[in-house]
Amino acid sequence: MSHHHHHHDHDHDHHHDNRYSDMEARVRALETVLTEKGLIDPAAIDAIVETYETRVGPRNGARVVAKAWSDPAFADWLRKDATAAIASLGFTGRQGEHMRAVFNTPDVHNLVVCTLCSCYPWAVLGLPPVWYKAPAYRSRAVMDPKGVLAEFGVTLPEGTAVRVWDSTAELRYLVVPVRPSGTEGWSEAQLADLVTRDSMIGTGLALSPEASA
Repeated sequence: MSHHHHHHDHDHDHHHDNRYSDMEARVRALETVLTEKGLIDPAAIDAIVETYETRVGPRNGARVVAKAWSDPAFADWLRKDATAAIASLGFTGRQGEHMRAVFNTPDVHNLVVCTLCSCYPWAVLGLPPVWYKAPAYRSRAVMDPKGVLAEFGVTLPEGTAVRVWDSTAELRYLVVPVRPSGTEGWSEAQLADLVTRDSMIGTGLALSPEASA
């Protein structure tokens, strides 16, 4: 049951995505020049990009999830109006994109893809990972979501259905992973450390308390 929006057309790839590719192209060109001159170690650039992909950006989303786990009223607001709930924590998209939060349960696991380009909730997740934009992920996440999850090392309990959400330029999704057991009484800051970027896309699960220790 995937929810495809039929108003997909060429304006789907909105200016923010184009701006990202321009920026990316400039960064890549600069990298090449500096690397050729021996002024910079490509690994150092990868480390910077990795920081934005996995550390800085996703911390915002992790705070949203941790608050939803610890505060039922906030979780309820996030379910009803994610854009406003997320904005209340100070995170908003550049184009004011609408956000929708989808909550994983033991019965349903949510996975987010953008089949037409690479719409991604920048405001809460930072830079999209390279694989998110890969055609293989975009097509296979729709056709064989369980196979894709298996490749990411995610094994779901028998009987858990996978629901795939197709992001658009107008609507971005944030997956709220299932709260790991053994975290009763944890602070929001402690909980946020268990929330990985991939768990908010649906290609991962939140870390167990042992894993984060």
